[in-house]
Amino acid sequence: MKNLSDFLKQKRKENQLTQEEFADRAGVALTVVRKIEQGKENLNMEKVNQVLKMFGHVLAPVDQNDISQT
Repeated sequence: MKNLSDFLKQKRKENQLTQEEFADRAGVALTVVRKIEQGKENLNMEKVNQVLKMFGHVLAPVDQNDISQT
């Protein structure tokens, strides 16, 4: 299972966007994208979901028993 920072970075690069371009398109500050990609733990979930919606995803609670460990 990928963590949030790796997922976002991969998707952004697949779309050939710089952090600045991506932040602009997602409608968030550049610092939001940087914090997510750096794996910061103190994030605004509303902003995280705003960013993830660019790729058709949202952050939601998941039962730990439903997550397969790799």
